[in-house]
Amino acid sequence: MRIIAGEYRGRRISTTEGPGYRPATGKVRESLFSMLESLGVEWPQTRVADIFAGSGSLGIEALSRGARDAVFVEKAAQAAILIRSNMEALGVERRRCGVVKADALRWLASGGRGPFGLVFIDPPYGKDLLLPTLGLLLEHGALAQDGIVCVEVEAGLRFENPPRQDLILLRDKLYGQTRICIWRRN
Repeated sequence: MRIIAGEYRGRRISTTEGPGYRPATGKVRESLFSMLESLGVEWPQTRVADIFAGSGSLGIEALSRGARDAVFVEKAAQAAILIRSNMEALGVERRRCGVVKADALRWLASGGRGPFGLVFIDPPYGKDLLLPTLGLLLEHGALAQDGIVCVEVEAGLRFENPPRQDLILLRDKLYGQTRICIWRRN
């Protein structure tokens, strides 16, 4: 998989395979980051959390575009090792990235390392983790006031949009089997 834009543009990152892993395609990432930039995300001031990180492609793309720092939360040891390896291969400064091998819900319940200005949530399909993740994110201070939450879920997943009163819907787009929702905390 290639980084689309920024400092690491064109560089490849390794991804993992197996049940539950589906790295965001280049088309989806390009569209997603275009939406974020149209919403006024200012990368140098933005702290990013990539929750259920998998390969870390979303957080890495944010770092490439100049995000201040990023924390990658991934439960699977193999995937966490892969993210660390990608960071080293790209030459990302350690002060700008951290990989947390942990259950995302437990990490959020402990307060994480927030507040973050941008949080990517890409829960495994079919596990009903979106709403509990959002609840913990908002209730334990991991999302900054006016922070943005970007969610990648299966296209058929049903929920109120926005799913909470403290979120404002900014975008809701379908890409085949994938649905991207972007909300701002109000």
